[in-house]
Amino acid sequence: MPRKPIDIPPAAAKAFMRALKAFFKEKDLHKRDRIAGDQMRALWEHQRAGDKRVNILDVKELFLAMKDDA
Repeated sequence: MPRKPIDIPPAAAKAFMRALKAFFKEKDLHKRDRIAGDQMRALWEHQRAGDKRVNILDVKELFLAMKDDA
């Protein structure tokens, strides 16, 4: 049975989009990892109990998938 997607409040979604733009502007790989890590922890706050935790690779994959939206 497919799980329901994470329900993210508008303010958190806007912050995610700002981080997405910052991620692609940043040239330093360590700083890019920091941006992705911060967003990973922000997404954890909106996950339901029992869901598999989003990891940093998931966030980077999301960023790459959404690159054209930045």
